[in-house]
Amino acid sequence: MEARRESEPTPMNNRTTVERKSERELVVTRTVNGPARIVFEAFTKPELFARWWVPKSCGLSLLSCELDVRVGGTYRLVFSHNGSEPMAFFGRYLEVTPHSRLVWTNDEGDEGGAVTTATFEENAGTTLLVMHDLYPSKEALDGAIASGSTSGFSETFEQLDELLVSLDVRVGRS
Repeated sequence: MEARRESEPTPMNNRTTVERKSERELVVTRTVNGPARIVFEAFTKPELFARWWVPKSCGLSLLSCELDVRVGGTYRLVFSHNGSEPMAFFGRYLEVTPHSRLVWTNDEGDEGGAVTTATFEENAGTTLLVMHDLYPSKEALDGAIASGSTSGFSETFEQLDELLVSLDVRVGRS
């Protein structure tokens, strides 16, 4: 099977790679400039998550962000695209291991969506972030790729890096 990759350098020389690992699996990898604890908080605190998750160039507005990050807890994100009717994305958390692992469902759609596993591995103040999406079928992953919903990861994670810089400045870290 041919792997699909997307890599773009950022101002901090980090690269986001997006690779199709099998008919149903997509893996996104990025080294983020920040400790795992802070990167994990950026995924689990709504006030932080809302500041970086949506790629600015795609025309989406995040109207609401509800995250109840605990095993069995739920999330709900409501978006609007250039003023269109709001769209909701939602699911539940299956695993929550602070600072190292999150697993959540993506429950919108008729056949359900992917199950996402995010791992956070710290090394010398940076965090290797790996997001593994397991789709319910080959067709579901093909559809996600065709719709462009898997194409904004580089920009999203650049925004995460920008958020981490702003947090470091605010809390006086070097």
